[in-house]
Amino acid sequence: MLALLASVPLTAAVAQVKVDLELILMADGSGSVDEEEFALQRSGYARALRDPRIINAIQSGPSGGIALAYVEWSGPGLQVPVVDWTHLRTKAEILAFAKELEEHPRELYGGGTAVGSAIEWATESLSSNKFDGRRRVIDVSGDRPDRHGLPADVGRDRAVAKGITINGLPILEGFFGLQQWFQQNVIGGPGAFSIPARGFNDVGTAIRLKLIREIAGRIVEQADAQQSN
Repeated sequence: MLALLASVPLTAAVAQVKVDLELILMADGSGSVDEEEFALQRSGYARALRDPRIINAIQSGPSGGIALAYVEWSGPGLQVPVVDWTHLRTKAEILAFAKELEEHPRELYGGGTAVGSAIEWATESLSSNKFDGRRRVIDVSGDRPDRHGLPADVGRDRAVAKGITINGLPILEGFFGLQQWFQQNVIGGPGAFSIPARGFNDVGTAIRLKLIREIAGRIVEQADAQQSN
């Protein structure tokens, strides 16, 4: 028996968990985000996850769950996993994720703005986690374009080449043309889109709309169509 066990490849013991979606939320933690804005961003994500429509969307796919991670980024090499990859299936698991988001202290306060490096880090995280998703999505928020690190369009193109979709949430407060910059340099891949927030006070609404679309996709569209008939 021991000889038989020894002959089994190690990879057979670490089969990946199948999920409907692998979604990594890359939130701006750079120095341009002050404490009030930071709190609005964190609470916006937490409140969105508590929305019954998002809870229902998470549970409505074929496998009944998604894999979710929340990471804050700033300059090259500065990416902090606030809540690491978590398998979300039950309401209790989703609410626990939201609570951890609110309670985790801020760790980044500066270091530059490296959108491309954030995308590259997220791509590697998607490739090395324990999940096997029908879809893989990077969700990038930010209030400034690239200033440091790997150019955003280079990071995007590398991710798209691996079958990953990158969606954008540009926070337009204080930077003219940011939505266009996100469209040209950040978003890419199957079904990619960008939903802007007018400012940090509007972030919660934009996050909720974006997560519903990312998680539910056609499920929500079909439900809305049925309700309107």
